[in-house]
Amino acid sequence: QVQLVESGGGLLQAGGSLRLSCTASGGTFSRYVMGWFRQTPGKEREFVAGISWSGGRTNYADSVKGRLTISRDHAKNTVNLQMNSLKPEDTAVYYCAAADLFGATKEYQFKYWGQGTQVTVSS
Repeated sequence: QVQLVESGGGLLQAGGSLRLSCTASGGTFSRYVMGWFRQTPGKEREFVAGISWSGGRTNYADSVKGRLTISRDHAKNTVNLQMNSLKPEDTAVYYCAAADLFGATKEYQFKYWGQGTQVTVSS
């Protein structure tokens, strides 16, 4: 059983930057593919970014390519999401999640989830 805790959310203006972190405990962090999703009220969770076990492969939603960067630190059991050039449409609750296979982008493919952290981007 893996526990995931997100941090780093907040309120900022459009064009700004923010770094989200997710700390894993209770399991073997290195064996899981990690991902970030986001959700706005009334909508399904949307895949944002994923990273392989080694960190050597990443994938992104088209809407965030070139602005968001996912990374992981095995020594600290963390996965990070660097968010640059933020837009009001990036406003959402951001969730960290763990999966078995790289390339997973659907909610049901991820086994463990954090509680989420709110990101609000004002115009």
